[in-house]
Formats: sequence, C-alpha cells, structure tokens
Amino acid sequence: MKELQNSCRLAVVQASPIMFQKDACVEKVLQYIDACAENGAELIVFPELFIPGYPYGMTYGFTVGSRTQEGRKDWKTYYDNSILANGAQMQKIAQAAAKKNVYVSIGYSERDEVTATLYNSNMMISPDGQMLNHRKLKPTGAERVVWGDADKEYFPVMDTPWGPMGNLICWESYMPLARVALYQKGISLYISPNTNDNAEWQNTIRHIAIEGHCYFINCDMFFTKADYPQTYSAAEEIGKLPDIVCRGGSCVIDPFGHAVSETLWDAEGVIYATLDMQKVPASKMEHDVCGHYARNDVLQLNVAEK
Repeated sequence: MKELQNSCRLAVVQASPIMFQKDACVEKVLQYIDACAENGAELIVFPELFIPGYPYGMTYGFTVGSRTQEGRKDWKTYYDNSILANGAQMQKIAQAAAKKNVYVSIGYSERDEVTATLYNSNMMISPDGQMLNHRKLKPTGAERVVWGDADKEYFPVMDTPWGPMGNLICWESYMPLARVALYQKGISLYISPNTNDNAEWQNTIRHIAIEGHCYFINCDMFFTKADYPQTYSAAEEIGKLPDIVCRGGSCVIDPFGHAVSETLWDAEGVIYATLDMQKVPASKMEHDVCGHYARNDVLQLNVAEK
C-alpha cells in the first residue's frame, strides 16, 4: 500500500433535502460544506439522492402494463429537478470544494446529457477539481421505474491522502462481487450513500468494514412526511407514510468493525469523526481480502470497466 496520511477529519451529513427542488438542495449542500469546513472537515459526505430527494412511497402511477397521466406529470417534475453530472449545479459544488479545500461525496439524481434516462448517481469531488461519477448498477425494486441501470462509470476510485476512496449506493453493497471490485482497487474509504434505516443494515455495514478492512462511511437520509411538496398523483400514497419516513442511522465503522462515531437517528445533524488511517494496514495483518487471504489461483473476478 501507498503511505497514508495518519488521520482524516470526516463530516457525515445526515440531512433532509428540499424535496424535488434542485436549486434549493444545492444551496443546502453549499451551506453544509461551509459549516463542515469551518469545523475542520477534510472530507464531507452527503446521502443518496440528496439532490433532489428520494421519492419514497411514490408509484408515479405505474402498475403492471399501465401508467397514469398524473403520475407522468410527477415523474416529469422529478426529471426536471434532476441534474447533469457536469452541469451548473454540480459545478457550484465543485467550486465550493475547491474554495474550502475539501473532498466531497454527493448523491444525486443524474439526468443523462443525451437521452432522457435518469440515474441514481454519486459524485466524488476533490479540492483540485477532479470529479468521479458513479452510477448505481441496479436500482432496487420499484426504483427501476425511475432510474436506469448504470451503462458506464461502474467502480470509480479516487486517490486521496488517506488512500483510495470509492462508493457503492445503498443496496449495491448487497452485491458481493461489486464489493470485491472495490476491494481489488485497495480502497481504504468505503462510502455508502443510502436511504436505509433498517435495523439489519447496521449489521451489514459492520460485516463489510471487517471484510474489506476499510472504513465504512454510512451516510443515510433523514426526512419526514411534511417534507413532501404537493404532487399530481401521490397525495394518498404520501398520506399513508409515517411522520418520519426515513430515520437515518448514519455512522462510521472502523476496519475492525467497531463504531468510531455515534449512530444518529430521527434527526438532521452532522457526525464528525477523526479517522486513524493507520488502522487500515494494521487490520490486514491476518486478513487481506485481495492480498494474502485471497486464492487468485482458484477464485478470480473479472470486472468490465466502463
């Protein structure tokens, strides 16, 4: 492994988006970047689909074999508030990262530059202007009626002072071979932007931290039923939701599977943690998943990079 800087000051932002309003979401991101940088953060992580929010509980009028015109209007609203990977909104975030000399990871709904397809994406941004985009390989369940399967940008990894940094979005982490694709690149920072407040998820993240002997950064969304705007088709669907739609559960797990932060539930907030990066190589003494604890003569993974 390359030499790692000894520590990383991390900020994990568990916040509510301004639902389906891209510019207001971006302004909230910029405010958090300023505040986190003032508190000494070097790496700032935001949840899945923070721009323009996760439409939990909405069907967009889809049933098997049919859809409704009112649902189509709601989808178009979401489409209009999705953003380009290199558009004006993302450039504002990159400029803020450069100004504050911080790394940023931001989840967003990406609008393709050529087609009308949306992707559930995550952008990693360095303070020197590098931008690496990752599209979710397989939207989960009914997410498939909103976002397409990734057609490129599968496993980008950013070189940072703390070692290689990559991300998998929410249930991508339940794809074992996707995890290995990141492990093969030697990641020390595994970012998980997600909307997953299930109790079982808290067990999953500890397993992955131990398996990969990397820091697992669990960045979850918090939002309530009151955060939804008026819609054309979903008033009844939203009305059935609990007052707190997603409870959060953000936290940071070290390469031994131990918590190095609080687990934040039922509130907006920022988790600050100072990561001891020397734990990463130290934890690999008896188990290096793609090194001495691998049998490449027996088991191999070939990844189609694109």
